[in-house]
Order: sequence, then C-alpha cells, then structure tokens
Amino acid sequence: MPLRVGLFVTCLVDLFRPTVGLAAAKLLEDAGCIVEAPRAQTCCGQPAYNSGDRRTAEAIARQVVDLFEDFDHVVAPSGSCAGMLRAHYPALLADDPAYADRAKDLAAKSHELTSFLVDVLKLDRVRARFPATVTYHDSCSGLRELGVKAQPRRLLASVEGLDLRELPGAEICCGFGGTFCIKYPEISDRLVSEKSADIEATGAATLLAGDLGCLLNMAGKLGRREARVKARHVAEVLAGMTEGPAIGEGRED
Repeated sequence: MPLRVGLFVTCLVDLFRPTVGLAAAKLLEDAGCIVEAPRAQTCCGQPAYNSGDRRTAEAIARQVVDLFEDFDHVVAPSGSCAGMLRAHYPALLADDPAYADRAKDLAAKSHELTSFLVDVLKLDRVRARFPATVTYHDSCSGLRELGVKAQPRRLLASVEGLDLRELPGAEICCGFGGTFCIKYPEISDRLVSEKSADIEATGAATLLAGDLGCLLNMAGKLGRREARVKARHVAEVLAGMTEGPAIGEGRED
C-alpha cells in the first residue's frame, strides 16, 4: 500500500512561493506516495511560540494534530516547521490529557522533506537536470533539531549538471530566525551581511536551502548588494521545477 502523506505546506510557502509546495508534492508522488494537503491548515504556531504566546501556540498545535493525525506521515518543505511539530509539540501539549499522546504520535511521524525522502523512503536519486553551480545553506532548525545535513546533498548529487560548491560557514545562522530578525534587527542584518559575502565568495550562480524564510532573507540581502546569485528552494531543483523566476525576482500568482 502506498504511504498516505499529509503535506504541511507552511504559511510562507503558501503566501510567497507556492511552487515549493507543488515541487514537494511532485517529489513525494514520484516516490510513490499519496499526497494530500488539508485546506484548513494554517501556521505551525512557531511565531506565537517563540514570542511567548503559549495559549495561541497550543491552539494552533491542536488544530494541526486534528488535521494531520490520520496520515501515515506528515512532511513539510521546511526544517523550521517540521522541527516545531516534531521537537516542540509534545512538550507544548504535555499537560493536555486530550492531546498529549496524540501530539507525541504526530511528532514521531513528522519530517522535513529531504529527510523523509532519504531516511524514510530510502531515496538516493531524483530525475532532474540543473546545469549550474550552486551552494547550500543549512538552516538552523533543520540542522540542529532534525539532523538535516547529508540528505539534501545526497539528492543534489544525482541532479544532472549540478556542481555543488560548499559554503564556508554553511551551518551559521543567516539572521532570519523567524521573529528574531524583528526583535534584533541589527544583529540579524550583520549575520545576513556576512552570510551574503560568504555566498558570493563561492562563485556559485545559485543559492539553495530548505527553508523559505532563510531564502527570503538571504535573497533580499543579495539583491540589495546587487549580487549575481539567484536563490531557490532545494525542492524546486530536485523536482526539476526551475523554469519560473528565482526567489525575489517576481510575483507568483
């Protein structure tokens, strides 16, 4: 029986880059999964959680559990959102007798996209072509909460024509951090400025990452620096969906 996967689209993908959600769905379907994206889904609750609004975060977590608990797995094209579901929901709802065990069950079957493809589905190749030099930024939540590091690189190694140039300081924060960039704008700007300089120094034509928030932040700074580096979500490259504008280059309807 094919696995039935609930696609947690994420609010940033929904509002700013829907092609990432479509690319994620294509990758999962090509791997043999049945993919559904519940229309009632909204946010993972991380902005409220990080801001100390526990009541709102708990309410959102309950909604996510209700919507996704019947799927075999839950997959998000974001280490940040997947990390929220997997690493924080069990503690967030631990004192709720109606949801504590359900939150644990959901956490155990929630995954970041490339991690799910490689670690669960045992995929090591994709059928895609992207003849370009690229560099890769490891987003904080995916790396530190979920251990996402080798998985995207393993899949990228199978992309025809792709030349990966490792980014110095790839594991250093880009300065986005969700509400961090709003609370601490000076620190955030310094981090993304240093990150952008490192990206340019690789000589890569395209920047890849697995979190849209990080990509929007870095693409914005690269644009202001007039750097000749395009930004794309790794799912778009792996799915062969790179015909449209890069992140920050145009509006998607």
